[in-house]
Amino acid sequence: MLTSLVLASTESDLLAARNQMALTLGYHIIIACFGVAFPAMIFVAHRRAIRLNDDTYLELARRWSKVAAVLFAIGAVTGTVLSFEMGLLWPELMSTYGDVMGLAFALEGVSFFIEAIFIGIYLYGWDRLPPKLHSLMLVPIMMAGASGTFFVLSVNAWMNSPTGFDTITNAAGEIEVINVDPLAAIFNSAVGLQYVHMLLAAYMVVAFSVAATYAIGILRGRNDRHHRIGLLIPLAFACVVTPIQPAIGHFAGQRIADEQPIKLAAIEGLATTESEVPTIIGGYYDGEKVVGGIEIPIPGLASFLAQNSFDAEIVGLDAVPEEDRPPVNIVRTSFGIMVMIGTALVGLVAWFGWSWWRRRKRPESKWFLRAVALSGPAAVVALEAGWITTEVGRQPWVVNGLLRTEDAVTDAEWIWASFGVITAVYALITVAGISVLRSMTRRWRDGEKHLHTPYGPPEQLADAPQPVEVG
Repeated sequence: MLTSLVLASTESDLLAARNQMALTLGYHIIIACFGVAFPAMIFVAHRRAIRLNDDTYLELARRWSKVAAVLFAIGAVTGTVLSFEMGLLWPELMSTYGDVMGLAFALEGVSFFIEAIFIGIYLYGWDRLPPKLHSLMLVPIMMAGASGTFFVLSVNAWMNSPTGFDTITNAAGEIEVINVDPLAAIFNSAVGLQYVHMLLAAYMVVAFSVAATYAIGILRGRNDRHHRIGLLIPLAFACVVTPIQPAIGHFAGQRIADEQPIKLAAIEGLATTESEVPTIIGGYYDGEKVVGGIEIPIPGLASFLAQNSFDAEIVGLDAVPEEDRPPVNIVRTSFGIMVMIGTALVGLVAWFGWSWWRRRKRPESKWFLRAVALSGPAAVVALEAGWITTEVGRQPWVVNGLLRTEDAVTDAEWIWASFGVITAVYALITVAGISVLRSMTRRWRDGEKHLHTPYGPPEQLADAPQPVEVG
């Protein structure tokens, strides 16, 4: 009886830790996308303003920079929470493998501080720095966002393909890590494709979210030049990155087939090792096979996608004990949602690209604008579904094949309480962030151009004559 109570308590703590990590990581990853991709769109708007001497592009860049500042502040808070959670929720992971992952986290911190410094310079530089120099302050922001993403993704990729160390078992029967090679850990076999996949996903989320905002404005009757350009810039980015994403995802899937075959088996719902495996869309896994799905009438398509051969063998779930298998239906469903939304987004940018190629203008149909309005939330859902596939598909391992998630979790008794507090705090952050952004957009609609910010210059300096920004 006592053993059962201990096991139930342990499982409850593990569930609480997983839920808290899922909430904070799932929340932060959306905000982090804007830190990665939004500066590039601001840069395009700002440079075109200078080149064309165009006030509309300049006003877009100025407004977007203020939105980026708000989102950066939220991201700084949520990212800090995540950094503490790694040690508080998963102490065995950090105590055992902290030396292996430490350099990547340190370099990500450097990237964050560089990004913060130049965001400050860019925000304070309006009407104070020469126009071209001012716009170039966005370059280190973009570079820092990209490098910070790489170092964070290198840690996650390392969890999928651990390398860069050796282990020994000490006299107490505990695993000790020796011969640490941090660079080998950072540049592991999974990081390249996983990083590019995430980088493209970040640009897709931001591009479609920004485009959705302006599509909604146009649908509500604000079809002015400001909204038209605000729609075109992010759609141009979406046209570049979206068609590339399926190809990168395909190559990432082939890496999974080689290095994490059980994750692929969960995605396919494949109970036993087979050759000429078909692709089945939808349905659910009943423990033996996928039921209720639609089979694509191309024999061996799943085998071809995984191994470039229609008769290739794919490892089934039976290759490992039941306790070493991920929850199949969660992994399979999340993967299906990601692919379905990704395919729809490719179709959307193809619609826009065809119209632009033929007539040098976007489609005039309201259905196109409605589709763009839905694309923002859809891209976010696809991002979250992709991360669910990645993280849940690795279970029950936190470090693939080496450290089980249940062995890495803290034995503290306050996890459910901290989960409740974190949920409440994040709800308040969300309400505050939305309130600030809505207040800003409302004042912009009312004609205000230069909104006062608490970190801006003193009022007497703000009202003084300023250099001309574009000329």
